Amino acid sequence: MALTCLQIIQSVCKRVGIASPSFVVASSDLQILQILELANEEGQELANRSPWQALQTETTFTTVATQVQGTLATIAPNCDYIVNNTIWNRSLRRPIYGSKTEQDWQQAKALASNAPYSSYRVFGDSINFYPVPVAGQTCAFEYVTRNWVTTASSTSATWTADTDTPKLNDQLIILGTIWRWKHAKGLDYSEDFAKYERRVVDAVNRDASKPILSMEGGAGYDINPVVIIPAGSW
Repeated sequence: MALTCLQIIQSVCKRVGIASPSFVVASSDLQILQILELANEEGQELANRSPWQALQTETTFTTVATQVQGTLATIAPNCDYIVNNTIWNRSLRRPIYGSKTEQDWQQAKALASNAPYSSYRVFGDSINFYPVPVAGQTCAFEYVTRNWVTTASSTSATWTADTDTPKLNDQLIILGTIWRWKHAKGLDYSEDFAKYERRVVDAVNRDASKPILSMEGGAGYDINPVVIIPAGSW
């Protein structure tokens, strides 16, 4: 189980030699509030380091017969970015190609392209399809949320209460907050930073499952045909 915000700040304080607080978010202690903000900075920066599986989510929406399919805030709440090549029209069982460049988008509109399938582009904080699709089709895609904190009732991009927990590795947040605190105080943080970076690289490499890659192309492994005989008395 992930450590809470309070437990993370308490751990940081003990490691750097500061009196451990009994509460954090409502504290008036400037030193504790500084550590809290550094922990917020660490969480936000760590979230941007990799498309962590804990921050990936899926959404679906129904097409409308207009260019603008809807705002990102409505279709994909708290979206940081859409995972490339994941937008599919499930009704047609085919991908929605894109994202189109600004140049390709304007060219298609100027030529009044009437291709049978839509492509997409995100601008104006909205998802745009062109040519305009038929209404009522189901589309889906994956995206990475900016909300790295789990609260009592929802998620957040910052700490909101002492009982909040991170979606990301709590030990990385502790290590990252420590070197950031030392940097803010003008202390030598080089070894703490190096230790933190090694741990982040390990975490990125181990996050979720990874495909087997082959220098010769393909999946990197072979599945040979076999006959499976169930257990029993023969």
